[in-house]
Amino acid sequence: MRRFPCFRGLTLAVVVLLPIALPAVDTNFHNAPDSAKALKDPVEGQPQAMEEGRRLYARNCLSCHGKNGQGSGNVPSLADAKLDSVPAGEVFWFITKGSKKNGMPSWALLPERQRWQIVTFVRSPELLKAAANRHPPAPGGTAASLKAPPPQPPFADFRYEKPGTTRKITVNDLPQPYATKSAESGADVVARPANVWPIAPAGFKVEQYATGLDSPRLLRTAPNGDIFLAESSAGRIRVFRGLTSDGKPEQMQMFASGLKRPYGIALYPPGKNPQWMYVGNTNEVVRFPYRDGDLKASGPSEHIADLPATGGHWTRSIEFSPDGKKMFVAVGSESNDDDTDTNPQEKNRADILEFNPDGSGMKVYAYGIRNAGGGLAIHPQTGELWCSVNERDALGDNLVPDYITHVQEGGFYGWPWWYIGAHQDPRQTGKHPELKDKVIVPDVLLQAHNASLQPTFYEGKQFPAEYREDIFAAEHGSWNRSVRAGYEVIRVPLHQTGHASGEYEDFVTGFVLPDGGVWGRPVGITVASDGSLLVSDDGSNSIWRISYTGQ
Repeated sequence: MRRFPCFRGLTLAVVVLLPIALPAVDTNFHNAPDSAKALKDPVEGQPQAMEEGRRLYARNCLSCHGKNGQGSGNVPSLADAKLDSVPAGEVFWFITKGSKKNGMPSWALLPERQRWQIVTFVRSPELLKAAANRHPPAPGGTAASLKAPPPQPPFADFRYEKPGTTRKITVNDLPQPYATKSAESGADVVARPANVWPIAPAGFKVEQYATGLDSPRLLRTAPNGDIFLAESSAGRIRVFRGLTSDGKPEQMQMFASGLKRPYGIALYPPGKNPQWMYVGNTNEVVRFPYRDGDLKASGPSEHIADLPATGGHWTRSIEFSPDGKKMFVAVGSESNDDDTDTNPQEKNRADILEFNPDGSGMKVYAYGIRNAGGGLAIHPQTGELWCSVNERDALGDNLVPDYITHVQEGGFYGWPWWYIGAHQDPRQTGKHPELKDKVIVPDVLLQAHNASLQPTFYEGKQFPAEYREDIFAAEHGSWNRSVRAGYEVIRVPLHQTGHASGEYEDFVTGFVLPDGGVWGRPVGITVASDGSLLVSDDGSNSIWRISYTGQ
């Protein structure tokens, strides 16, 4: 799960927060125990609870249930469940317990009061009326947005994304806050038409590697070439092995299950002989015993470290330093732009944390990074830590740029008081002037609201030599722009120097239809043993394989 109100890190049509259908008459809601019916909503009727519930719904539920509770994918309208007639205690019980059968995760990690606030909001006449009356949207959103004038370079939107196009956004290009209104244009994912395919540059071919997945997220390649995939909503890690002549995996196995919204995957120690697989659950780091070639965990998970888990950004990316002495874990913010001085739930969030491999010695490695939970990476030659960041929303179409950057130890990147150098967030006016000159300007500025997720360094030998050690990154796609942007794979050239010069290139596009309908959302990206790129897509629930043919 990207952002607010639509949580970027979260897949669009897979995690089901609320029920799929009303149970049969004279039975409790989803077989809730009788004791649940007796529970009373302690915040019922409180206007502040309603507003907090609206905020929590936007962060944790909107991406599946829709802005107005209309549902998406296999998730029907909340009005269909007639929640206003269901006892509040039974809805609370269901949210807390979850249901694998209905694709619903347990939300027990949220504080009890927050769960009650969500109950208050989803049972409110306001939401249920909106869900009942909302007509299906046009696939691409409003006609006005699609007829908008072309964006002024260096800014872009999906209409102008084209493989091979190079872009460079600088600090001098940034508009003033609120130069445009804050927009809502979330992706109601549609089915991919049979004649539509991702578009790659000349000389590259795109094939479907795997289909029928469940919320495919981060990818990781093991030393022997096995490909590990986090299926976050299903709470499991899947592994693929081999490659057939038609570009499919020869084997597929469930490596581990029963996890809590897993995302980050890292093998330890670094190198050719790992002994452990570390997994970033939303609330903790765990590890499994692992030997190169294992298709199934040979033992139970071991708890390594607790992580903050109070809602908001939920993805937890993990990397190890090349010498194996440090474990880096990215934890995104709980909010869009709350002042961390006054919001205790932001403690150790919007940070990259550093641990010893056994989970001890936690400290903040870098801070003011709103959400790097979508992806960390280590440069194969320099050993530097890099990250891909989802910046804040609601300041206009082109603020604040997402970014990809190397990370300086002890570095401050601005959130929530400043952004991209000495630019103050107007919602934080007057706060922390002493930090103004400490804000680091990132290496590569991307389109605002792109929802940049997993980056990877290209170490394969299949692509032309100029691609060697360049960064490829998955752009999950915007919600907070009047015309959508992102929904692509980008390339950041490093020119074999280990350093970025600020530009990036559209690499694989086509995940948005000409009418604006979204059918694909890139999330994870890794280099396969044959040098092809694999890209997970939680819009079509598939993995794409990009290979170089030279033709």
